[in-house]
Amino acid sequence: MARLTRAELQQRNRARVLAAAREVFVEQGFREARIDDIADRAELTRGAVYSNFPGKRALYFAVLAAEAEQVPEPTQPASAGTVAEALAEFAQAWLTRLPLAVEEHRAAVRLGRDLMPEILADEATRRPYAELTKLSAILLGLGLEALAHRPGPLGRDRPEPLRLVRLAEAALTTLHGASQLAAAAPGFGDPFDVPQVCRHLAGLDLGDRWAPPHLPYVPKARPVDEPWQPPDAADVLRDAPARLAHDGVVTILGLHRIGAVEEAIRSAPPNTVVTAVLVTGEPRELLPLARLTLVELRTCLRRAVPPDAWPRVRVVCDTSGAVAAAAGVPAVSDATESAVRIEAGRIVARADGYGASHATSV
Repeated sequence: MARLTRAELQQRNRARVLAAAREVFVEQGFREARIDDIADRAELTRGAVYSNFPGKRALYFAVLAAEAEQVPEPTQPASAGTVAEALAEFAQAWLTRLPLAVEEHRAAVRLGRDLMPEILADEATRRPYAELTKLSAILLGLGLEALAHRPGPLGRDRPEPLRLVRLAEAALTTLHGASQLAAAAPGFGDPFDVPQVCRHLAGLDLGDRWAPPHLPYVPKARPVDEPWQPPDAADVLRDAPARLAHDGVVTILGLHRIGAVEEAIRSAPPNTVVTAVLVTGEPRELLPLARLTLVELRTCLRRAVPPDAWPRVRVVCDTSGAVAAAAGVPAVSDATESAVRIEAGRIVARADGYGASHATSV
């Protein structure tokens, strides 16, 4: 038998650690689980666990992300024709993850029960999660807008092209509240009321409008002519190759600046594809949390928003920093915001700092 390469051995050990950690987290809960127990279950050393994951929380986020990715794709694409239908379908998909009273002993429910308390316990996770939730609202809102602006009897839920991100925020607020009550008070209320509540949210006019940023202190993007040789990357939103070599705008966003992706999307010319590359100073811990949030969003979007209404944005979790480095951003942090515009395989414009996403897109 051929000997495993170092990379193959590390991949195998990582899979063993994830499998063992899932078992221990289900049996003991996150807080009671110990790295030594996980190492013993994986038949590896404590050092082997830490060589793959910087700590127990990072391992927990990675386990939950891997669990979320096991949810099967729908057999039929979403067919909602209106905002109301899409919100109801999105809520219905969300409900399938909740701990109903009769299912409180399901392994997946026990596994995820400590996620929100762990996020709330530390500003290092709380602020990125707030931005990731904002990203979820932006992406859902853009999908709803595409439905609302469709011509014909199935579209036009609203007479004017509106920004529907605040409506998406209201829906996510309702759904996160349902999640918390389902965990804290199983059996409270009828969860099947929630999709109807979300359906009726579509009738609200929250006065949401998009105003382009007017930031006189933000410099314009500077023209450049630089090579663009991006590495292979995955679009987490679609679970597909990101195709970074294609023309478009690539914005490098730290986890405290994710919301700026909306500036890039709305400022770019029609049909321009925007790629949001998520970076952080703690990629091994926080990017699994980002991946978890995006995979859960993807699962619900697939069941609620037809493929042709999905937002024209790709989302990449840049764990190694290779995409950022290819864009000329070798050092990243949670506050990073840089952007480049790609044309014919070259970087033709770039901007750095607050407002870079907007500056490079206009």
